[in-house]
Formats: sequence, structure tokens, C-alpha cells
Amino acid sequence: MAAAEAGDTQLLLGVGLIEKDTNGEVLWVWCYPSTTAALRNLLLRKCCLTDENKLLHPFVFGQYRRSWFYITTVEVPDSSVLKKVTHFSIVLTAKDFNPEKYAAFTRILCRVYLKHGSPVKMMESYIAVLTKGICQSEENGSFLSKDFDARKAYLAGSIKGYVAGFVDLEVSNRPDLYDVFVNLADSEITIAPLAKESMTMGKLHKEIGQLIVQSAEDPDKSDSQVIQDIALKTKEIFTNLAPFSEVLDDGRKRVLNLQALKQKRLPPATENFLYHLAAAEQMLKI
Repeated sequence: MAAAEAGDTQLLLGVGLIEKDTNGEVLWVWCYPSTTAALRNLLLRKCCLTDENKLLHPFVFGQYRRSWFYITTVEVPDSSVLKKVTHFSIVLTAKDFNPEKYAAFTRILCRVYLKHGSPVKMMESYIAVLTKGICQSEENGSFLSKDFDARKAYLAGSIKGYVAGFVDLEVSNRPDLYDVFVNLADSEITIAPLAKESMTMGKLHKEIGQLIVQSAEDPDKSDSQVIQDIALKTKEIFTNLAPFSEVLDDGRKRVLNLQALKQKRLPPATENFLYHLAAAEQMLKI
């Protein structure tokens, strides 16, 4: 248990504070430890305080260079000691994906900052979680890191995979932005160096990739036909997964039978692909 808790506390990378003052200026006020200018500028853009439309997004998260960032933004009430600040954002960076965990922690840090108006008090709570995995306060609430299971964060459906389209080929030179890059114009599929180990291609991967490229380069096919081809292939993949699934006792949900999958003795890349497909579709037993 102690080893597990120690490992969990090593997931945090940093904490930062962004403020919007009564003059409308948005400033990066403080962080621990120091951060790069590139990450700082990214987080300033991602927090809603610089938006001209003035829409308040209480919580946002994303990934940058294999690390995750979590941003909670609040409006400062008149009763707060922060008299020259109208809004502020607390930023956490971490190695793991767990929106629920970091939303809870940033909410506590926000309450601490609203009460004391000093990063010092906020830092005390951050260090407590960083070193012990827990911070406790009757006034601001308690946070216990081990209460938030990383596996449930993925399986709860908070993330099912990101797909983005680009028209600028310069993106291909930014492997930090993708795991897999499909270049339809040149009929090429590129896997980012950091993702190669977890994305070793098997027969099934190659079939999918070839279908996408061949369908997209067919001059006689419209965009809707390309989409239909991909949809049919997706349905076929789910058919491959069906023999390794079972219905739970309530009869309402199918889950992966991992033992059945392993007994099939599929190639490692194919087994890994089907396992992660089941995870993405919330078919793993929690």
C-alpha cells in the first residue's frame, strides 16, 4: 500500500496561478516549480480568462508533450480578500489522465486561495498531496489521492480517443501532437516515436490503415462514401471482438472476457488492439 501511495504522489508535475485583474489584464502570477515559456503560453491560451467572449469555463483539461494539464477557473466574490482580482485559474500539470481527481484537487486549491489570497497557503496543500497524497481541512475540504482510480478514469468514458483533422502538412513534423498521423495526400501512416512500443502494428492495424488510405485516394468516392467504408470496417472489428465478450448478470451490458481472449492465442499486437478497443468502449470489468 505504501509503495502504491508513493507512486501516486509522483504523478504531479506542477501547479500554477493565472489572474485577471480589475483592469482586464490576464497575468501568469506564480508557479511551482518553474515552467517553460511554451507551456506557460499554452496554458494562458487554454484558460478562458483571455477569451474575448467572456464565457467562463469552470474546468478544462488537455494533453501537451505527453503530460496532462487541468485548469479550474473561478470568479472572485466581493467577500474575498482578493480585491484587485476578478477571476483566477488554478493550473495543475501531471503525468496521468484523471479529470475527476484533479478537478476535485483544484477546487480545494481555489477555495484556499479565495480565503487567504496567498500562494503560500495554496502551496502547503499542494506539497501535502505531493508528498503524502492527502490534504485535510475542515474549512476547504479534504482530498485523498488514492480515492481516485486511474483505471476508472479511462473506463468511465471520459476519454475514448482523440481524432483531429489538419490541412497544414507541417503537423507531420510535430510528433508531440499525435500518436498516429495519417497523411491522405501521400498515402502514408506515421507513428510517433514515443507511441511505437504501445502501437506495434499487426495484421488488423494494417488492414484498417490500408482501407482508410485506399478509400480516401479513390477519385470516384465522395467524402460520405469514405466515411461509410470506415463505418463498415469499424462494424467488422466489433464483430471480431464479440466472441470474447459476455453479458453481465443484469443483462444490460456486454463486457470483455479477458480469459477467452487470451485462450485464443492471437498475435500480441492483435490481442493488445482488441483489449484497448474494449477499454475504449467501456467493456472492461471495473
